[in-house]
Amino acid sequence: MSNTEIKLKYERLKDTASLNWQQLMMSGKPVIMVGTATCGRAAGALEVVQAFKDEINRQGIECPVVEVGCMGHCYAEPLAVIYKPDNPAICYSRLNPVIARRLVSEYIMGNDRCLEFVLGALQPNELVPALQEFPRASYEHKLLLKNCGFISPVNIDHYIASSGGYSALSKALQLPQESIVEQIMQSGLRGRGGAGFLTGEKWIICRDTKGRTKYLICNGDEGDPGAFMDRSILESDPHSVLEGMIIAAYTVGARYGYLYIRAEYPLAVKHAQVALEQAMKNNLLGKHILGSDFNFDITLFQGSGAFVCGEETALIASLEGKAGLPRHRPPYPAVSGLYGKPTLINNVKTLASVPHIVNHGADWFAHIGTEKSKGTAVFALAGKVVNTGLIEVPMGTTLRQVIFNIGSGIPKNKEFKAVQIGGPSGGCLPASALDLPIDFNSLTSAGAMMGSGGLVVLDEDDCMVEIARYFLEFTQKESCGKCTFCRLGTRQMLQILDDITKGKGKIEDLDTLERLAQDVQQGSLCGLGKTAPNPILTTLCYFRDEYEAHILEKRCPAMMCRELTAYYILPDKCERSCDACVGTCTTEAISSDKQRIKVIDQDKCIKCDTCRVACPPQYNAVVKFSPVNKLPAAKETK
Repeated sequence: MSNTEIKLKYERLKDTASLNWQQLMMSGKPVIMVGTATCGRAAGALEVVQAFKDEINRQGIECPVVEVGCMGHCYAEPLAVIYKPDNPAICYSRLNPVIARRLVSEYIMGNDRCLEFVLGALQPNELVPALQEFPRASYEHKLLLKNCGFISPVNIDHYIASSGGYSALSKALQLPQESIVEQIMQSGLRGRGGAGFLTGEKWIICRDTKGRTKYLICNGDEGDPGAFMDRSILESDPHSVLEGMIIAAYTVGARYGYLYIRAEYPLAVKHAQVALEQAMKNNLLGKHILGSDFNFDITLFQGSGAFVCGEETALIASLEGKAGLPRHRPPYPAVSGLYGKPTLINNVKTLASVPHIVNHGADWFAHIGTEKSKGTAVFALAGKVVNTGLIEVPMGTTLRQVIFNIGSGIPKNKEFKAVQIGGPSGGCLPASALDLPIDFNSLTSAGAMMGSGGLVVLDEDDCMVEIARYFLEFTQKESCGKCTFCRLGTRQMLQILDDITKGKGKIEDLDTLERLAQDVQQGSLCGLGKTAPNPILTTLCYFRDEYEAHILEKRCPAMMCRELTAYYILPDKCERSCDACVGTCTTEAISSDKQRIKVIDQDKCIKCDTCRVACPPQYNAVVKFSPVNKLPAAKETK
């Protein structure tokens, strides 16, 4: 079929979608969009949806309620955007069924915008000067997330009509494969799965490898603690990933594709399956896509949750029905992958970037970011930060801008201590690194890595020795056990860290840790083992004084390690008529004498912190202290 016919077929598809979109958004009726991704549902978004619908029915008005994905402001869930004719689109936060009913009766039916529940306006409007764009918007660059939270993820018409969805596929099918590969190369797109390998080079290798059958795999096996970027994109905008997969498959000559999603992401699986069915129905998958000579099918595969299956060769083994174990490379999957055939594997965010490059050009994409790290970075901002959630920033944005300008800093006026970036195998960077630009090279030089995009903020109450132990415990448990260095080395390092956090460490343990970490890095087969020591090496580098305090002084400076802390009740501050601490102690460790002077039995105390929390702030008599063998002086209390 000619290029003109491909274009005409897409235009018909677009016309139908535009008509349906206009009937929703330009009908002169108000529209309510509620964020019902996993983060919204956990906060009660489904109850808010039902409350909106019930009140609309009770009022007898026409007002569609559309379930959309994650808007990124996870800290303020449940969220809803109300589009009312002749008004700015307003985002309301921290909703509940009562507020939802009030918004219908007072704003939809009246003129009260209920400003006390407003998070912000989606566009400036001179009639409402108090409602401005979100302050963080000037630091963000929404590319992969631009549709998330503003279209229905289960309606293909929304994707096509609102953002020109599948226009990049139509354009690509009219171009020679060499032209598309050249665009991807010139754009400088690097893999968003962690390694940062140039995407175009991988595509060229797969394209040039001979073979009648080739496969394409989208790696959606996101298992990092605190990371939810891929999940949110698949839940909120699955068609953007499918479009990138189809373009990539056309470019390298793949006939079959797999969308690999971990089964722990049920909503992402559900929305991806719906998207696949819609794409097939609209001739965007299957035979003769958009009337062309290109045939491509995608199968959705649910992973069993093994962290190591995020590594591409282990993922392939899993798809083949084998144990998810990495194998030696070369040959790389692009040469010999699934069933021994040439296989292109890319991450969710990598493939979702492809339609933007095809539509806007390589130069447009290359102008975003830094010289060696092009485009944007999507992060899951978590931990000790005021505004947790999903963000997207240009490569080169500093850690300080992300944490303090976008995340609004550390809650409860605590001091920033470190940021753990790159997942459980990432590095822990101190306050001195806050002005470090976020890009592949800068993070690697600092001992961290871009990883898949997890970013966990730590404050003064976090012990860096315990943080290193926690993340190493995760990677050690997730080790497949194939490599001796990874299997035994991580276990030995974990045992040393356990001893240090319990006050049993020796100063020579620090040299042993460093030596073991370097051996594990060099001797491990896959990325899990090679990067597992990163939290240890970076904390030893930047927070060595905390290790020394644990070993030499038997003290945890952050008072986080239980064996090195104890709780005391200060007699001169304790109000004897108050029994708040006694009533909350589950182990009955707190007792009082005839004069009602309260004492904590250290043998019974499990250090759960409930007594300190229960103590009225005007007394502040319960204190946490380290080392445990000394009663704190007043100036040392915390």
